[in-house]
Amino acid sequence: MSLVLTSGPALEPISLAEAKAHLRITHTLEDALIQSLIITSRLHIEAALGFALITQGWSVFLDRWPRGHRIALPIRPVLAIGQVRIWAPDGTSSIVAPGKYLLDGHGIPARLVWQSAEPPSDAIRAANGIEIALTAGFGAAPADVPATIRHALLLLVAHWYENREPVEIGAAGNAIPAMVSELLAPYRRRRV
Repeated sequence: MSLVLTSGPALEPISLAEAKAHLRITHTLEDALIQSLIITSRLHIEAALGFALITQGWSVFLDRWPRGHRIALPIRPVLAIGQVRIWAPDGTSSIVAPGKYLLDGHGIPARLVWQSAEPPSDAIRAANGIEIALTAGFGAAPADVPATIRHALLLLVAHWYENREPVEIGAAGNAIPAMVSELLAPYRRRRV
């Protein structure tokens, strides 16, 4: 399974002004650094949780249909499925009718469930023959992102702002603050 970003978020879950206020910075000399720390912190949290925070477009590629009638999606929350496309060995594609599947976007994991008896049995190319285009995220506005995740972002930005020195390979580095991990804990996938 491959996951490809097709359209990134239009804005970040926290603004430059919010980050600067949290850091108690009034000058503009480090705005570019702080903005890059906001992006890096968002990407770190999204990767750690398997989330998209602000609305983003993604494509999930599969080589073949999984057993059963469910496809576990590697990102959440999923707001919508744009389309399911089947790629034939000759490079042509066909779109699966939307009425043949159902989205469980908030499940853990989010999943696409077949409504019909079986997934389409068309000839599928050997690699990445199935493409699921989807929209993921909590919403388009920063206020749509849970407050605890937004606070964890601010804390992570502050941590990386204060700890800029490079870490020598093999040396002990500065770990992510425990408070960030604790704020994110309710959103982590748990195995039962």
